[in-house]
Amino acid sequence: MSENGDQAKWSAAQWHGKMLVDRDGDRIGKLQDVYVDVETDEPEFGTVKEGIIGRHLTFVPLGGVHVGPDDLRVSVTKEQVRAAPDIEMHGEELSQDDESALYHHFEMNYTPPDTPSGRRLARR
Repeated sequence: MSENGDQAKWSAAQWHGKMLVDRDGDRIGKLQDVYVDVETDEPEFGTVKEGIIGRHLTFVPLGGVHVGPDDLRVSVTKEQVRAAPDIEMHGEELSQDDESALYHHFEMNYTPPDTPSGRRLARR
């Protein structure tokens, strides 16, 4: 994650409501929530609302995000976000199956955590 080329100290409170743009500069949507890796406390995914009628939350990977004054530039395309799997939320954490589906869709390395709950990402 970077801010003007420097390592940035992230704050979900500061990011909430910022516009997410894809790697080509196309607008994806406003950031709703940030999900962090519970072991590292690093932001892994954010959610945006999609659709005009029947809006739903869609997950967007935040790895390598560039923090600008008015937006957050992510390393994926708008089309990848639109094609992301639908995730039904139950509580503050994602299930291991949902995490795996997101990581595989965005071609990210996924290693299931060795925790009793089998969960790794939680909303902050």
